[in-house]
Amino acid sequence: MASSSTSSAVQERELLAAARDGDESAYQRLVDSYRGELHAHCYRMLGSVHDAEDALQETLLRAWRGLGGFEGRSSLRSWLYRIATNASLTMLEKRPKRVLPIGYGPAADPHEGPGDPLVESVWVEPYADEHFGVEDGLAGPEARYEQREAVELAFVAALQNLPPNQRAVLILREVLGFSAREAAETLDTTTASVNSALQRARAAVDDRLPEQTQQATARALGDDGVRDVVDAYVDAWQRGDVQAVVGMLTEDAAFSMPPMSTWFGGREEISEWLTRSPLSGDWDWKPLPVRANGQPALAFYSWDRDAEAYLPFALNILTLRGRQISDVTAFIVRSTEIPDRETMARMPEQPADPGRLEAAFKNFDLPDKLESE
Repeated sequence: MASSSTSSAVQERELLAAARDGDESAYQRLVDSYRGELHAHCYRMLGSVHDAEDALQETLLRAWRGLGGFEGRSSLRSWLYRIATNASLTMLEKRPKRVLPIGYGPAADPHEGPGDPLVESVWVEPYADEHFGVEDGLAGPEARYEQREAVELAFVAALQNLPPNQRAVLILREVLGFSAREAAETLDTTTASVNSALQRARAAVDDRLPEQTQQATARALGDDGVRDVVDAYVDAWQRGDVQAVVGMLTEDAAFSMPPMSTWFGGREEISEWLTRSPLSGDWDWKPLPVRANGQPALAFYSWDRDAEAYLPFALNILTLRGRQISDVTAFIVRSTEIPDRETMARMPEQPADPGRLEAAFKNFDLPDKLESE
């Protein structure tokens, strides 16, 4: 192990020297091993895959331009994180905070149908943690949250409610395991300020998180247990069995559908909405199991008669509480230029929105259609 670590350090120094001499291929090899974790860091900061990619590209460009000034007093990884954190903070100055519908307003009346959609930039986006290379476990011995816990929907949504500097401090300290001194250097502030910000951020985030993370829930259930829950949910949907679907939900379950601001809370309200809309019998669904934000998810496709195929409709991320489902967040990929309630109620008949399709399906390497069996 020590020999391998020494060899990697030697190789990194050699690549760094070559990159400083203008070798772009050496630079790409130097930063390639950090891309996945830096992308996840930017996503936690920004709540958006699109914004995370922009921040990552800005980070790599700034690092390339500033390579001559890197003196090696900190590790290359710490230096890159400093650039990525500040690139994200700069972006946050120009962006509204991102939320989930349940954090945007109160639950809706299912008799009124879905409300008007809001602009895409308001919502937290789903994250293909396996595709982007998020690793299991803690990033370091000082970290408090596991790396996959820190991309779960509830955690990312909680982060977005923090002031940007508190958000950065909590991620650096509790997710990445940076020391207070390292975090202070990254943010160009004092350790006292870091410790104060961390105390406030911890209290605010803990207040918004469920008692058990999805990673802990998955470990308690085991792979077979999680699969059983998802399979039963899929079976109920495909049979159009509203009672069976609702029976799998917790009493206080929530069902939200970004970009709609509407969400429905409680079994009775969700049952009413399912009966009136997605499980009314007007549409034929085919769910495809996937994972998103470290959680079980289902890519829902709806039958399109013109295409004679099932086309992408929504990525539904499931939040489990034991063997029940406490939250369903359905990231709808369709759009319309006629945002009235009647049109919204028939969203499966609307065309796909390219940006939403990219965020919720293409980033997950999901097929662009499913054939009829």
